[in-house]
Amino acid sequence: MKFSFRNYAFPLILLSSIIIGSVIGYNNEGVGIALKPIGDFFLNLLFVVVVPLVFFSVASSFANGGGEKFGKIMRNMSGVFLFTGIIAAIIMLVVMKVYPPAHGVHIPIVKPDATDKVSVAEQIVNTFTVNDFSGLFSRSNMLAIIVFAVLVGLATNKAGDKADIVKKLLSSANVVIMNMVNYIMYLAPVGLGAYFAYLVPTYGKELLGSYERVFVLYYVTAILFYFIVYSIIAYMAGGSYGFKIYWKNVLPSTLTSLGTCSSAATIPTNFESAEKMGVSKNIRETVIPLASALHKDGSVMGGVVKIAFAFGVFGMNFSGLNIYLVTIGIALLVGMVMGAIPNGGMIGEMLILSLFGLPVESLPILAAISTIIDPPATMLNATGDLSVSMLVERLTNGKKAA
Repeated sequence: MKFSFRNYAFPLILLSSIIIGSVIGYNNEGVGIALKPIGDFFLNLLFVVVVPLVFFSVASSFANGGGEKFGKIMRNMSGVFLFTGIIAAIIMLVVMKVYPPAHGVHIPIVKPDATDKVSVAEQIVNTFTVNDFSGLFSRSNMLAIIVFAVLVGLATNKAGDKADIVKKLLSSANVVIMNMVNYIMYLAPVGLGAYFAYLVPTYGKELLGSYERVFVLYYVTAILFYFIVYSIIAYMAGGSYGFKIYWKNVLPSTLTSLGTCSSAATIPTNFESAEKMGVSKNIRETVIPLASALHKDGSVMGGVVKIAFAFGVFGMNFSGLNIYLVTIGIALLVGMVMGAIPNGGMIGEMLILSLFGLPVESLPILAAISTIIDPPATMLNATGDLSVSMLVERLTNGKKAA
């Protein structure tokens, strides 16, 4: 494979911008904070486009899908999502048993502000649906948007020739939105550089205190998972060439996810990277948007950490096969319901409290952990979507994704 600097130009520009921004923020906190609006401008453009992007990509994929191949894509995608999620949960569970995250940590219990009590069933309903059509236009309801897009796509597909104009409309709109994304990504170097200038001094202070153990355990495990597990998946998908093509193209998504702390904001970058990795159009336009909402290895690992930490803080026994299985199950559910936006874990934390019967005082404790682990968790969520899209390509089409 001949080396071409052009293939690495944009990732290197992004990396250089982030390094420059980080240095600026580290040396002068005031300047870093002052640059935040520039980063926010870029993020706001991404967040505005992500709702129509997800809707039209999913709806057009289902509207134009069908037959054995489309059903095979969905089956393979579901199986791969479950497989990697279970692996992530088990690995973190082992780490938590070997190195208890709450060991030697003493956190004063402070009750959060009073909140309305919502049952687990109501939380799940509110995650997958909204009670008004206007609620679909918010990135906070990504799963509801996907459910609606799937229904539109299936209904259009069911209508057959009578809905040809709708199929063309959805496909054309998807092309237009992708062109908008390309324009917005021209601002990525400036936007991400400015945002890192703000993040470095902000997170640097946030990570001090009594959470160092959680910080070290999660970050080390996440980095190892990123390099080892996703390398294995890429190799399964495309052999040695799949391994090379994955690591050749994953850097833009890695940097975008770290800079934005949003797997939703990384969808546009993932579309472009998946195409370069050899993932076919119908698979990447189905898997990438759904994966951003349903496939979150980093959030699954974070769910295990939060459960183990809460058990340790409140002196509960974190052992036994039943506890382990329930922890894995809840972690998978947490990974699915967490919003694909910065600090979108509140729903997941409420589920942990409700399903384990933990005291309400643990809510601010778990929220603090979410803040600490957010960057690497988002990185795993976003880059994992690329590796699984390659594997789905291999399983569906019977050939190497690359």
